[in-house]
Parts: sequence; structure tokens; C-alpha cells
Amino acid sequence: MTKKKLTYNEAVSEIEEILQLIENEELDVDELSAKVKRVSALIKTCKDKLHKTEEEVEKILKDIED
Repeated sequence: MTKKKLTYNEAVSEIEEILQLIENEELDVDELSAKVKRVSALIKTCKDKLHKTEEEVEKILKDIED
């Protein structure tokens, strides 16, 4: 079974959903830890995608200048 890679927007949407659950106190203590870990992983995914995109854009701009 292969895991589908999340897009940036999908990751952000999932983070927002989890934050909404936390803000509305809809999670019990057992779920809270798992959800916080998931948000942490999603944030890392988003940061990695942003850094990769930034590097790609900088490379493209550099190529244009040359």
C-alpha cells in the first residue's frame, strides 16, 4: 500500500481541522497527544515544501539572469 503525498493545501487544511477540534474542545486527552504529533508532522511537511519551492524559484530566477 503506497501513501499518497499530501499537497501543501491538503496539509494546511488538515492542520486547520485539527486546530478547530482543539479550540472547540472536541478531543479527549487520549486523542490530543496524537493530534498534536500529527500537526507537528504536517507543519514539518509544509516547511519542507516551502523551502523546496523557494530553492526552485531562486534557481529559476538565477537562470533567467544568466
